[in-house]
Order: sequence, then C-alpha cells, then structure tokens
Amino acid sequence: MSGYLSGLIGILGINIIFAYSIYVSAATGQLNLGGAGFQAIGAYSCAILSEMFGLPIPILLILSTTVGAAVGFLIAFPILRTRGVYMVLATFAFAEIVAGIILNSTALGGATGLVLSAYIETGVIIWCALGVVVFCFYLMSTRIGLAMRAVHDDEAVADLMGVNRRAVQIGAFAIGGALAGLSGGLYALYFGFVEAQYFNAFLSIFVLLYVLIGGTQTAWGALIGASFFTIIPEVLRMGEDWRFFIFGVIIVVMMILRPEGMVTRQAVDRVMMKLFPKSKSHV
Repeated sequence: MSGYLSGLIGILGINIIFAYSIYVSAATGQLNLGGAGFQAIGAYSCAILSEMFGLPIPILLILSTTVGAAVGFLIAFPILRTRGVYMVLATFAFAEIVAGIILNSTALGGATGLVLSAYIETGVIIWCALGVVVFCFYLMSTRIGLAMRAVHDDEAVADLMGVNRRAVQIGAFAIGGALAGLSGGLYALYFGFVEAQYFNAFLSIFVLLYVLIGGTQTAWGALIGASFFTIIPEVLRMGEDWRFFIFGVIIVVMMILRPEGMVTRQAVDRVMMKLFPKSKSHV
C-alpha cells in the first residue's frame, strides 16, 4: 500500500469516528458545533500522558476516550439548558474556549503545539473505526437508540411515553465526547504532533456537515457523510483550480435535492425490503 493511500485511509478512519461523535448527539436532536473542542481535548490528553508518563498506546487511547466522555458528561448540563440556535452557539463557544486555553498555556505547548514520540500504524485506526461503526449501529438498534430517535422526532411525545429525555441527551453528549476524544487520541498518535490551530472553527463546521449531509436518521448517515467529505475532495484534486468550486456546488445541490441527508430511514427500509422481502413482509 502506498503512503498516500495509507494516509488517506488513516484520515478517513479518524473522520468516521469523529463524525459518529457528532451523530450520537444529533440523533437526539442536539446539534453540536463544538466537535473541534472535544477532539482537541482527546488529542492533548493523549499527547501529555504519552510524554509525561510514557503509557502504552492502548492505555493512552482508553484515557483519551475517558477524558472526552467525562468532559462531554459535565458540559452537557449547562449546554442542555439552551435550545435551538443558542445550543449551537453554546457548543461553538465551548470549542473556542478550549482553543483559547490551549493557545495561552505553556504547559500545552501554546501556539507551537506538542510533539509525540509514540506512533500508531493505519491498521490501528482501521480497527478502531470498525469498532465504533459496529458500536453505533448496535446502539441505535437497542431500546436506548429507540429512545434517542423518539427524542429526536418529538420531545413532548417522548416525555409522554415515559422516556427520560434529559438522561438520554446527557448520555448522548457523554458518548459523543468519548468518541471525539478517541478520534483526537488517534490523530495525535498517527501524526505525532498536535497544535491548537488545527482544532479550529472550520473543523467543527466540517464534522457537523459530515453528519447533516450524510443524514441523522440512521447510523449510515455519519459513515456515508464522512466518507463523502474525505474522499471526494481528494478525487477533485485533479482539477486543482476548480476543485473547491465544484465541491461547493455538489454540496449545495445535495442540500437542495436531499435536505434530510443522503441516507434516510425510508431509503434504508426500501433497500432492506428488497434484500430481505420475506422478513420485511411480516413487519
């Protein structure tokens, strides 16, 4: 495998995990524009623990995930007091606060960043991404996933049906923080360097687009969206002068034709009915 292809697969795997971190909260109807902040927390936690204590890579990834989950759990309480656009602004403000703390902290390397001596191969990212995909598909097939979809579709009806809406939303933020922390840890170990400038507002916007363009109705959406946003820009590199224009036009056209995302529940149901007509006929 060439270095270019290996690098593309590594970035794709990290982006898929990152996309699912935003998808989990979006599946409950909460738009999170603070993805870059959560990923930065995972990346810098991994970098500091690696250089200060020389921990093995599995422990580093577990701790990055745990720190992300803890921050997601704690930040959910004040953020979930806001609604709509105010929630989007609150999560965005959180990401900016994280970036500001990093930039003004000498212990975190400030604007120059931190270098890691530990390193992982692309295979580690592939296995982690596969594990996250399987986990998210399983999660959405459980009663918890059903509760998440109920909260997403209609919070009032979900409350009437006995769903603990607040617990579901807080849990979604914690899981999302964990996955973002994992993606940050993988990023730090794969590239061997972290800097605050990478975890900027554009990164938060892009990962939210992964989910919104892919679709929030099924677990396929984050996978398709992350793959689309990672691979298509690389394909368009052949037209260097026009690739951003073409990519922008593609996104606008897709938003017009598929405002609910590339993958919807109805589309998945139709495909499943064609693949398994007998099993679907009894539903």
